[in-house]
Amino acid sequence: MERIKCEVSYDGTNFSGYQVQPNGRTIQEDVETALKKLHKGKAVRVHASGRTDAGVHAKGQVIHFDTNLTIPIKNWTRALNAVLPEDICVIRSENVAENFHARYDVVEKEYRYFILNSTQSDVFNRNFTYHVPNHLDIEAMEEACESMVGEHDFTSFCSARSDVKGDKIRTIYHATCYQEGDRIIFVIRGNGFLYNMVRILVGTLIEIGKHDRPVSDIRRIIDAKNRENAGKTAPAQGLFLWKVQYNEE
Repeated sequence: MERIKCEVSYDGTNFSGYQVQPNGRTIQEDVETALKKLHKGKAVRVHASGRTDAGVHAKGQVIHFDTNLTIPIKNWTRALNAVLPEDICVIRSENVAENFHARYDVVEKEYRYFILNSTQSDVFNRNFTYHVPNHLDIEAMEEACESMVGEHDFTSFCSARSDVKGDKIRTIYHATCYQEGDRIIFVIRGNGFLYNMVRILVGTLIEIGKHDRPVSDIRRIIDAKNRENAGKTAPAQGLFLWKVQYNEE
């Protein structure tokens, strides 16, 4: 058996999320269906760096699976893309050690969130950006981002529907936002993220950008350890799992 690691991109618009579920199309199910075709009907289990919610996209999701096929590694990308739907694409494939795990070996994840900040919406980008017509104070949001960096208990920025049993302490290595034309891009990197954490962080930052909250509010919200203190959850379509880092990288 060989263990194969793949970097995968997908448009999450028509998916009910990453993880297989009874009702609704999922990325995991489509990838496992593609692998089943390549393995002549034999089921192959896929493991990912983490789950993404319905409507969330990925530029650099990472998966692994075990196979007994003797396909040269350089051909795996092409073989998978030939049987995957057009809204999922394998970017690259490589052999990894048998003890590599796409989820448990992650050292850093990067998420990006895209806002269309203009008076007019854009029908062609409606599935990949969140349209906010209000003026947003970039400097205020940048300053607020700095308060997120470090190790904190992010209970206030975790959905009440989270199934995390342990503590909610996570480390944010980098958080910032910047403007490119009429788009505002948030970049957040950390060692792990709670359910809806990035979307709640961004939703709170948007409220700071509108001057509905003071810049200093991030520290107060973190200390409160109560979801009711944070802002609204930003919509799914603006969020991308951008990159996943491992020790060997």
